[in-house]
Amino acid sequence: MDSARVRHQQYVEGKFRLADAVEDYLERIEAHKDLNAFIQVYADEARERARELDARRERGESLGDLAGLIIAVKDNIVIKDHLTTCASHILENFVSPYHATVVEKILQADGLIIGKTNLDEFAMGSSTENSYFGATRNPVDPERVPGGSSGGSAVAIAAGMADLALGSDTGGSIRQPAAFCGVVGLKPTYGRVSRYGLVAYASSLDQIGPFGRTVEDVALFTRIIAGADERDSTTVPTEVPDYLQELQRDPRDLTIGIPQEYFQEGLDGEIRTAIFQVIDRLKEEGFTLKEIRLPLTDYAIATYYIVATAEASSNLARYDGVRYGFRAEGVEDLQEMYFRTRSEGFGTEVKRRIMLGTYVLSAGYYEAYYKKAQQVRRMIKDEFDAAFREVDILITPTTPTPAFRLGEKLDDPLQMYLSDIYTVTVNLAGICALNLPIARTQQGLPIGMQLMAGMFRESDLFRLGHFIERQLTPSTQQVP
Repeated sequence: MDSARVRHQQYVEGKFRLADAVEDYLERIEAHKDLNAFIQVYADEARERARELDARRERGESLGDLAGLIIAVKDNIVIKDHLTTCASHILENFVSPYHATVVEKILQADGLIIGKTNLDEFAMGSSTENSYFGATRNPVDPERVPGGSSGGSAVAIAAGMADLALGSDTGGSIRQPAAFCGVVGLKPTYGRVSRYGLVAYASSLDQIGPFGRTVEDVALFTRIIAGADERDSTTVPTEVPDYLQELQRDPRDLTIGIPQEYFQEGLDGEIRTAIFQVIDRLKEEGFTLKEIRLPLTDYAIATYYIVATAEASSNLARYDGVRYGFRAEGVEDLQEMYFRTRSEGFGTEVKRRIMLGTYVLSAGYYEAYYKKAQQVRRMIKDEFDAAFREVDILITPTTPTPAFRLGEKLDDPLQMYLSDIYTVTVNLAGICALNLPIARTQQGLPIGMQLMAGMFRESDLFRLGHFIERQLTPSTQQVP
């Protein structure tokens, strides 16, 4: 399949009808139903919007930068008058009364949203197995997980069911599934993309971001969704660069750091080899590379799972059966309604994280756990700030292993949490990072490499990622 940028250009030039393309994509979604990537598919609505856009093109009207493109949206991002379930029983029938800002921007740019994708319940998971609507499967090997929590969006891109997709990333939920499925995924800087309309998990860590087949696709999509939003006070009013223009700049002026802590025991040998092959090629191309140290990496998982669960326990307190969502039946008093609604409405992993978060915030433990985690988080951010005074970009693995088998880690939460060991620091520090597919294992499973940059340095990620993709690892761009 062509990249999103190419398809947009072809559509503007009149080389295909969007109405025909929609039918092709709907057929592909039906053919891949067993992967369980979508929770909802907007077939009739997509057909109607395609006819409208085709008619506008025939009348010679100007078209937005997403015209001709089919887009999937993770089902924790709200779309007006449509269900937003967060893959949870407790929100199974919730219809949003408004659009998320990112959805408004997609529609303004003439993108066509074809449906909502599956995820770990409330975005809590690393495998998209914790969904009320069933597990999503990896299109490369359906017996393996696609990663999580944005597994449905990654699968939609990898299996050719959409041109672009939106996910959310709280501790690696875009980059990890992108790595497992062999696609490109960006976690933008905290404050680069509005979170208005994203159902909150951990508000100081959550960030909406894009998936695509190529770096160019992700750069195109990021330019559309980025920018300040008066409805989200955490967005930063900095100018959004023309990321596509930035791709044309030679990245050899960038100094690349290799953090030793990310290449220690526990990293799969094939992943290590693939990354160092790219590093060696970058040396041959004249890049400056430096080994650096990030010793606080050892504390990242513990810090993350205290901060994230504490915020989750607070954010999810609103699901009580009173105002919206699922309510337990046959209750005798308010206390029983709260207890049964939350017990029956939430899945096991969500309840585990709520209880962890409630514990670390409780009297007698707040100072020992939550306050200490926030202090370490600040130290981790300071450590990254110091690193980015020495180098422009860090190269690390995205995941410690390739995609694991379905069910393999469900009974061992700690092993599941360690899947995020290379990604959570980015969220704790508020910086940006990109997953780039670079190779396949001997079994044919995708290998991802992570590029990290300082706050609002997405342009540097795109420049280097585009160079690696085109010059050093072109075979990874093969798609269905």
